[in-house]
Amino acid sequence: MLKRILLGMAVMLGVVSQHATAALELVITDGIDSARPIAIVPFKWEGAEPLPQDVSAVVASDLQRSGKFSPVATSKMPQTPYDAMDVNFNAWTSLGVDSLLTGTIKKNEQGNYEVSYQLVDVIRGQLTGGKSRALSDDGQLVLSNDHVLFKKRATVPANRLREYAHRISDLVYQELTGERGAFLTRIAYVVVSDKADYPYQLRISDYDGYNEKLVLQSKQPLMSPAWSPDGKKIAYVSFQSGQAEIFVMNIYTGKSERITSFPRHNGAPRFSPDGKSLALVLSKTGQLQVYTLNLESRKLTQITSGRSNNTEPFWKPDGKSLIFTSDRGGNPQIYEVNLSDGKTERITWQGSQNLGGQITPDGRYLVMVNGSRSGFNLAKQDLETGSVQILTKTLLDESPSIAPNGSMVIYSSIYNKTNVLSMVSIDGRFKARLPATNGRVRAPAWSPFL
Repeated sequence: MLKRILLGMAVMLGVVSQHATAALELVITDGIDSARPIAIVPFKWEGAEPLPQDVSAVVASDLQRSGKFSPVATSKMPQTPYDAMDVNFNAWTSLGVDSLLTGTIKKNEQGNYEVSYQLVDVIRGQLTGGKSRALSDDGQLVLSNDHVLFKKRATVPANRLREYAHRISDLVYQELTGERGAFLTRIAYVVVSDKADYPYQLRISDYDGYNEKLVLQSKQPLMSPAWSPDGKKIAYVSFQSGQAEIFVMNIYTGKSERITSFPRHNGAPRFSPDGKSLALVLSKTGQLQVYTLNLESRKLTQITSGRSNNTEPFWKPDGKSLIFTSDRGGNPQIYEVNLSDGKTERITWQGSQNLGGQITPDGRYLVMVNGSRSGFNLAKQDLETGSVQILTKTLLDESPSIAPNGSMVIYSSIYNKTNVLSMVSIDGRFKARLPATNGRVRAPAWSPFL
């Protein structure tokens, strides 16, 4: 059964985009009504020529895509203040806004851009009238701007304005949620264009689909991209020699190294949390089995055994155990194996099938593909309580990959009879999709923090 499912997934991996052109446009499909209103005031541009990148628009889009914030439309803003002193707190609170980001941008003599910005607590500003008093170090009462959550300045070259906008988004997100933002991250994915000279393409882009780059192309299938913890390398499966082999590529130099080429199948590579080992799947003994490979010594250790098929390994955050998919109980389910003593236990019980498991960075949840009468959808299982929540209702969901802060999951699904990448928040409330304009995109892998 597991072999048939894996074969079907491999066949459907006829993935991706006719051409690496336009960015993957993210379309929000659900959950925006439950998000927190926020004001991202268009930054004041102190220049004659057009600004090469609308920084505030990027920030607004980032925060909206997180599923936690709903930026107020510019047309509905009661004012456009460029300093905390100019904020009309009552006007903003009447819209339900409790936080406001504003700033200015100007070009210096060197041709770089000076970006100044501040995040304002509107509620606190309303309560204090924008002015409060605090004790100084010598015990004197002094005016305090504690309603200004942060005030920052940076000098940025033109070609990095969009990147710096993601940095601002990370700062705002962390200040308001207490969690690290994941907007300065990338995704890797496979694309297939049947009419191209090299139909199979491995591409990377910013998490939102911009700055897409081709990093590898092949006449034979490419599968299962997986990032190293430092974000410098990608492990992947290639059929360039006629059989599945595992490679690791440095995405900055383009140099690839073949890691395994055992008889039959070599697949599903996953870097360990410390980056020193790979978990992988080999069938050199006849059945699909999970192994670990020390990348320095090249020592190979078999982790699973028996007559069942065991695949899709994923490291737990502490690196001391692996989860994997196995058909040892009949249908595919997810198990956990302790790497020190080999003790193995089944961890999924709800649904006829569960596969493709990943653990959130905090170790709290298991995200997986859950099979039931309604089809294959993403689900989340609380590893403490065992409770399961179905996260998606799209068609044929697969290949989940979790953002490094654990807030979102990117996955492959079917929309309008074609493969697209979709996103869902870890609580299941916010959903979006990234439709390719002229092809199918699949097998996404979210990078670590960069």
